[in-house]
Amino acid sequence: MLGMVLAAGAGRRLRPYTDTLPKALVPVDGDTTIMDISLRNLAAVGLTDVVVVVGYCAGAVEERKETLERRHGVKLTLVHNDKAEEWNNAYSLWTAREYFSEGVLLVNGDTVHPVSVEETLLAARGPELLLAVDNVKSLADEEMKVTLDDSGHLKRITKLMDPATAAGEYIGATLIESTLADRLADALRATWERDPQLYYEDGYQELVDRGAKIAVAPIGKVEWVEVDNHDDLARAREIACRY
Repeated sequence: MLGMVLAAGAGRRLRPYTDTLPKALVPVDGDTTIMDISLRNLAAVGLTDVVVVVGYCAGAVEERKETLERRHGVKLTLVHNDKAEEWNNAYSLWTAREYFSEGVLLVNGDTVHPVSVEETLLAARGPELLLAVDNVKSLADEEMKVTLDDSGHLKRITKLMDPATAAGEYIGATLIESTLADRLADALRATWERDPQLYYEDGYQELVDRGAKIAVAPIGKVEWVEVDNHDDLARAREIACRY
C-alpha cells in the first residue's frame, strides 16, 4: 500500500503565504509544514512510498523533495496535475489513478490531523473504500458532510447539505483498496468530465450512485483542521505543536 497526498491546490485564501508556495507547504509549527505532518503520519504507520500530486507552485515541492525524503524516511513520487489552477480536485486525484492498483491511503494536503486518523483507517481495513469521518464536532455549511444508509454505509457526501441532517464530516483521509482501482478511476473521470469544478468526493458519490458500498470510520474526539483561510491556519498552529 502507498501513501498519497493531494498537494496541487493554490490556496488563494492563504495569501501572501501562497503567493509562492502551494498550500501544503505553509508552515504550521515553526518550520514544520502541513506536508511535513502528512508525511510524518504516513511514515509512522509504515507507508514510506508516497505519491504526491502537485500542481500550483509545483517547483517548490520539487526543490524540497530530497529534504522531505530524508527528514521523514520516505520515497516521494511526484504526479503533475496540469490543470491545478483551472479545475477542482476530482481531476487532481484522477491524475494519480495508475497508483490506485497498489492500494492507497489518501490524505488531503491541506488537513492537519494526528496520526491516530491513519491508525484508525488501517485498523478498520476491509472495505474497498473507507472514509475517515468526524462524528463529534458541530457542523456548518462549509464542511464536506456525509449521511449514511440503514446499514451504516455512505448514502450522500456533499457540502450542499443541511448540517442538521448530517452524520458527520469527512475529514480528507481515505483508505482505497486495490480492488476498487478501475472503478474509482472511471467514476472520477465521469465526475470531472461532467463538471471540472467538482470535488473528488463527488466521485465517491458517483460510486455510491452506481451501487458501490462505501464505509466510514469514525475518528473519535480528535483535534484537526482543514486549512482554507487564515483563521484555519491560526487553529492549525495551535494544535500542530501538540502532535
